[in-house]
Amino acid sequence: MTMPDKINYQKRLDGILEPLSGRPTLLLHSCCGPCSSYVLEYLTQYFQITVLYFNPCIAPAEEYEHRKAVQQDLIREMNEHGADISFVDDVAYEHDSYLDFIHGHEADPEGGDRCHLCYEQRLRAAGEYAKANGFDWFCTTLTVSPYKNAQVLNETGLRLQEEFGVPYLVSDFKKKNGYKRSIELSREYGLYRQDYCGCEFSFRNNEEH
Repeated sequence: MTMPDKINYQKRLDGILEPLSGRPTLLLHSCCGPCSSYVLEYLTQYFQITVLYFNPCIAPAEEYEHRKAVQQDLIREMNEHGADISFVDDVAYEHDSYLDFIHGHEADPEGGDRCHLCYEQRLRAAGEYAKANGFDWFCTTLTVSPYKNAQVLNETGLRLQEEFGVPYLVSDFKKKNGYKRSIELSREYGLYRQDYCGCEFSFRNNEEH
């Protein structure tokens, strides 16, 4: 069976950004400060960005709060250097909601269906928030990571675009050395870089390997 060619989402993003005029509003779901660093540097050229920190997958709660504080500190520092980025975390941290969402997939391997459900929960929250608050676009930083499936993320975002009626900004931010740049920016800003994705399952997998 011939597998379909993977879509070049960075090329699609280039096609969206090139003719873009004005500064439309973008709700950017962010998983953490380090992953958002390059994405913010890149997209603030084109959009008025509000960062939504919604990550019920992260455990324990102390880790969640630490990553949120790092995200807020990064935005504050970038704004001091001329950016104009807003931040919201209006959706409460409820780790049980994540466990309910992925129920039955606890034993899935890293990168499998459990992770894909986690993508959907976070993108769904972003789409709902974007619709409720009149954003022009919504997007996620998750595609900057070489450990995240950009194809699945974009397919999920585009499906939710149809549901919520808000355009989803496709991406593959790891392209154009985006992941490498995020590491450089993390060093420049002195950002804490976590050594596991966020949930207890990824923590366990990291400990085992």
